[in-house]
Amino acid sequence: MFVNLLTRVKQAINTGVEALRKHIAARTKPRNTLLVRGSLGDLVRTKPQLIAENALLRQQLIILNRSVKRPRLTRSDRSLLVLLASRVRAWKEAVLIVKPDTLLRWHRQGFRLFWRRKSRAGSRVPRIPAATIALIQEMAVNNPLWGVKRIQGELLKLDIKVAKRTIERYMRQARPLRPHGQTWATFLQNHAREIWACDFLQLHDAVFRPLFAFFITELGSRRIVHVGVTRSPTDAWVAQQLREATPFGTAPRFLIRDNDAKYGAQFTAVAVGTGIEVLRTPIKAPRANAICERLLGSVRRECLDHILIVSEAHLRGILNEYVEFFNRSRPHQGIHQHVPEPGDTGAFPGIGRAQIVAFPVLGGLHHAYRKAA
Repeated sequence: MFVNLLTRVKQAINTGVEALRKHIAARTKPRNTLLVRGSLGDLVRTKPQLIAENALLRQQLIILNRSVKRPRLTRSDRSLLVLLASRVRAWKEAVLIVKPDTLLRWHRQGFRLFWRRKSRAGSRVPRIPAATIALIQEMAVNNPLWGVKRIQGELLKLDIKVAKRTIERYMRQARPLRPHGQTWATFLQNHAREIWACDFLQLHDAVFRPLFAFFITELGSRRIVHVGVTRSPTDAWVAQQLREATPFGTAPRFLIRDNDAKYGAQFTAVAVGTGIEVLRTPIKAPRANAICERLLGSVRRECLDHILIVSEAHLRGILNEYVEFFNRSRPHQGIHQHVPEPGDTGAFPGIGRAQIVAFPVLGGLHHAYRKAA
């Protein structure tokens, strides 16, 4: 029994030693199988294929020698690698610095760019004379109300036959497409003399009690038509302000207002009885009443931000004085630096700087300048 045990131990030791010897031999044996296989494969390749593979390997070495860090491939490097790889049959084994999928992606990108450029429409020479093109564009610019058919008819009168599509192409170059309908800015510009606008300006006095100032302005001249002050702007009060602003039938054609609840049934009745068409601005669209909003901003910046309001009567007196200055002395950018109500300034030819007199406004906050007689 003891002899059998020794025999088994000896066999196990011999097996382990043999396995260890094979493992050491495999580790220490020269791995020249790939080299031999590659050399044998090179014997059957043609010379152009070997040159292309060598160029592909050499280009990768050039890229790697640029920097010790990971090199950045330029557009020319990518194009050259794709071109050389297309000439090598076993290109997947020859590409070492990038993955084969990356090279295939570069090839697809180049393929798309090539055919995109190939299918691009070239510049076609116009089939009609340059003088006719110039005439079409001149008609389109000088006659903004003319359409394609109208211009085509004018050309036929001159014995010039041009297709409708051709006229549309050259009209589009000379005159951009007009928007359908009239814009709000165009409406204000065309009817500014017939439009008034109104809005409220909320304020607080010295003890933080609310005050409301109601302004009505004329869009064409930028003149403040009326201003009213109250602590409780009811519908009846707003209607009364509209009556005071339109004495003896001096009413505009349109009146722009917002959607404030202060404009009630009485205000609408006064407007209808006076012959005024009320235009309500869209919700959350302050630019629809931009001129009046700019007026309220000027009142704040130029007057109320610098004065401490004591009472309702105090605010009324301040606003009346500012309105007089605003209408008769203050130049406005919207009307080319003119005054809404130009009056007699006492100007005489030949007087110098010494005859200019400054009149204080709002206690010296502003000054109005006049030439002395």
